[in-house]
Amino acid sequence: MRTKIVAGNWKMNKNLEETEALLSELSAKLPDTDAEVIVAPTFVNLVAAQRSLQGSVIQVAAQNMHFAENGAYTGEISADMLLHIDVDTVILGHSERRSHFGETDELLAKKVKAALEKDMTVIFCFGEELEERKSETHFSVVESQLKNALFDLDAQAWKNIVLAYEPVWAIGTGETASPEQAQEMHAFIRKTIAGAYNDSVADEVSILYGGSVKPANASDIFSKPDVDGGLIGGASLKSTDFVDIIKAI
Repeated sequence: MRTKIVAGNWKMNKNLEETEALLSELSAKLPDTDAEVIVAPTFVNLVAAQRSLQGSVIQVAAQNMHFAENGAYTGEISADMLLHIDVDTVILGHSERRSHFGETDELLAKKVKAALEKDMTVIFCFGEELEERKSETHFSVVESQLKNALFDLDAQAWKNIVLAYEPVWAIGTGETASPEQAQEMHAFIRKTIAGAYNDSVADEVSILYGGSVKPANASDIFSKPDVDGGLIGGASLKSTDFVDIIKAI
């Protein structure tokens, strides 16, 4: 049975004090759930987050990492650095990393490989731009992003992969793919993986939806058979909203 996951990507938000306060609120309000709950604060607050969540079921993830183990990469963070502070999950390929920092499928393939070699869990993000959706090339774009970054992996490696489909046109815009659009794409993703590997790999991988999920729409989106949870942006920065989304899973 696939794992249900609700992950909060905090992006470049929350200082140390605000991080500790939000985590305290989340821990106090967290409902009983079979879903995995993950938060991804900024790098400088990862250690504090781990300390704040000792004894909690809430897991901590990083928002990014470099593919090299060490070296002259000013400002970058390696897998070993994350593992040293007990962070073993990393978000890779977020649309903002692709658009603002020029991350390509080829670069992301190197990052994914580096993370998996350290037995980390990768939340791999991908999705189409508005122009690609309008031109009806969104399926081929998504297939290409998956193929270029992930399809060189062996089947066993997929046990450490979580997918996060994020239609870029629905991130921070207030627009959201309808539950039917989300299901259509998630089903396509699963079919594409089955074609590249087999039904077992496709059936076991968790595919999250990321694109302006809110308490008001979470239940409808999460009810779809191929949607296994969400990668939540802005709504994860408010404890009440994030908890309501967790309840919806």
